[in-house]
Amino acid sequence: MSEDFGTVDRRPLATVLAANLVSIAGNCLTYMGVPWFVLQSTGSAAKAGIVAFCTLLPAVLAALVTGPVIDQMGRRRVSVASDLACGVAVAAIPLLQFAGSLQFWMLCVLMAMTGLFRAPGETARGVLLPTLAERAGMPLARAAGLYDGAARCAALTASGLGGVLIAVLGAENVLLVDAATFAVAAPLFAFGVRGLPEAQAQERAEPASLRAYRRELGEGYRFVAATPLLLGLCLMTLVTRGLDQGWSAVLLPVHAREELDGAVDLGLLNAAFGICALTGALVYGAVGSRFRRWPVFTIAFLIGGLPRFVVAAFTDTFTPLAVIMAVEGLAFGVLNPIMATVTYETVPEDLRSRVLSATTASVQLVTPLGGLAAGFLVDSAGLPFSLLAVGGVYLLATLCPVIFPAWRQMDRIGSSHDRAEGLLPQGSGVKRV
Repeated sequence: MSEDFGTVDRRPLATVLAANLVSIAGNCLTYMGVPWFVLQSTGSAAKAGIVAFCTLLPAVLAALVTGPVIDQMGRRRVSVASDLACGVAVAAIPLLQFAGSLQFWMLCVLMAMTGLFRAPGETARGVLLPTLAERAGMPLARAAGLYDGAARCAALTASGLGGVLIAVLGAENVLLVDAATFAVAAPLFAFGVRGLPEAQAQERAEPASLRAYRRELGEGYRFVAATPLLLGLCLMTLVTRGLDQGWSAVLLPVHAREELDGAVDLGLLNAAFGICALTGALVYGAVGSRFRRWPVFTIAFLIGGLPRFVVAAFTDTFTPLAVIMAVEGLAFGVLNPIMATVTYETVPEDLRSRVLSATTASVQLVTPLGGLAAGFLVDSAGLPFSLLAVGGVYLLATLCPVIFPAWRQMDRIGSSHDRAEGLLPQGSGVKRV
């Protein structure tokens, strides 16, 4: 760390958790309200998939290239600018619709803007977690559980209220509520990290240039490639995130529209998942350090993958799917805290923006194709076949921690012994202002 904080101060961590909660709630409302808006206005699952593709492709591109930019501009500035830009883009959708001017291509462009600015903002907030945990006098695993718990709480709140709000107010008005959440998150984060050295721009050893940018960008990807466990995490989650996007953006909304009670059931299903995922994250934050990471991670991913697709394919009632999504929520709740803790233990502070941008880009590389492929698959092959096909691929991906030995490093990666033995790459030595 860049300084010795001396006294415990939990206010920065609490404020950043709150800001992240509000910001992610806004994103959840966006990704719930916009697909439903498209389905209502066009009736096309393929168009819903196209909008999802237009949203997520810019997010991947931004994550690919913005790591050095986050360091140069400062994590505080990037996060604030991200929320403000997302708020403007989301607000423009209902305003143009009310004016009778919204075209499908405009919707795609506006959603592309939200994707472009979302990824750098989330990375800028996330890389500060180890610093905030140390300042709060809190173990990193517990802070990671709280951070993911706040995100899960946001998803729970947005999903639980989102379906009801869509049914009562309409998707357009829900998007106005969504835009307001970003206007709250931006100043809240700016207040929480004011004066924190790690949130400011890095002191550069050389003037800003394209050559320096390429070198710094490459450092993040080289670090990931040189660390087998990080590389394995990226490759497996690359597949599962794409499949999850197909589920949330197309498969589940179409199932809710055709087999269940529409937007209300969709919101309740997401709420059931969110409540249990929040519980899982908080429980892991409290007691997770008592258990080995690898078996917990492996079992949780196997539980959280295939079952929901099978249940949705073979039932047209609400209760069985709600039960299985609740169980999967508990399992999924432990995954992000484990992955975050492993990553933070592995990556030096001065490389975090670049490495986390690289890992974010890597795991989201096929995510834009998830919704697009799912939409066309449903239109061409039908919903039951699509659910079983996607679920089968998900099962194969979640077997990776069982098959490949690199995953067993989860329980010792990041130790001083690992770095001393050269198992982990070294940091670049860049210092902050």
